Amino acid sequence: MAFGVLVTVTKSVSVSGERYVIPAAASALVCAVVLLVPRWRWPVSPVVVTAVTTWWGSLTILLLAVVMFDLAVARRRRTAAVCATVALSVNLLGFPPTRFSVDGAYLTVLVTWPFALVVGLWLGNRRRLMRALASEMEHLRVEAQLREEAARVAERSRIAAEMHDVLAHRLSLIALHTGVLATKGDALPAPVTERLGLLRTASTEALNDLRDVLGALREPDAQPQAALPPVLMDVQDLVDEARAAGQSVHLTAQGRPEQVPTTHRLAVYRIVQEALTNVRKHADGAMVTVRVDYRTPATLVEITNTASTVGTVAVDSRYGLIGLRERVTALGGYLHAGPAGAGAWRVAARIPHPLDLGQSGDPA
Repeated sequence: MAFGVLVTVTKSVSVSGERYVIPAAASALVCAVVLLVPRWRWPVSPVVVTAVTTWWGSLTILLLAVVMFDLAVARRRRTAAVCATVALSVNLLGFPPTRFSVDGAYLTVLVTWPFALVVGLWLGNRRRLMRALASEMEHLRVEAQLREEAARVAERSRIAAEMHDVLAHRLSLIALHTGVLATKGDALPAPVTERLGLLRTASTEALNDLRDVLGALREPDAQPQAALPPVLMDVQDLVDEARAAGQSVHLTAQGRPEQVPTTHRLAVYRIVQEALTNVRKHADGAMVTVRVDYRTPATLVEITNTASTVGTVAVDSRYGLIGLRERVTALGGYLHAGPAGAGAWRVAARIPHPLDLGQSGDPA
């Protein structure tokens, strides 16, 4: 901007001596002011600078080039063309010594103004591209956060549904057996009969409360399911199904599943189920090794698969793993999933037993 004002003053001296220095300098300063004030960039500066260039001609070529650059950045190409056309045509009636037809000024115009226009278009497109990329990155970041949160909420809802089924099954058995015993009150002492009645009432109320609290946490569109006894949630069944589907799976189980909490067995079942599903989707043909240890002080589960034999890559969207991590963390444990070298993938979890919470650590 300052360079354009300096060029205007210098050329006015060379053209007319000192006679028109002050008017030319004043005109150039006015153009500089309207170009420097942001709120005057449009539409004041194009009108003012075009009018000044129309009169002073070759003295203010650079100032109009700045205007054309700004218009090009703002994608106002037609306005830039109109400004250039008006300046070139009406200048024939302007200040005679500085008309574009004098001293080959048209050649300078043909070089300066198109160059400013092209550079402005390029810079404007680049700025818009960067803003679009930044907006897209922010959109993807927010979308990833929402998906991650949705995975956590879905897993919590699934846990609530499973616990509702399991605990409802257990409480209904307690209420059933205490009711049967209460019917034989004649053969039992009065205090025992009274306690059985209290136990049956408490178990029935607990069952109702459980349905109200955990049942409300189910997904809104989820269909009611029958109670699922824990004995059916067996890792061996998953392995048998995977083998029947053509997967190569080796299972090693240690300890007795019935000696650990039901929540541990459900978590192990879900971890193995998710891992085998991911292997089928992302590493078809890989050899899978499943190791489960129910012995104290913690339930351990580890699933490792070799590299795929058909060229697929073991990469997961991680949202299923986020849900599993939410489940394991809720039980006070840890879950790790990641590459295991040479294209292999490993998922491992450690869930401490209730009496050994202080000994929990990272998956081995």
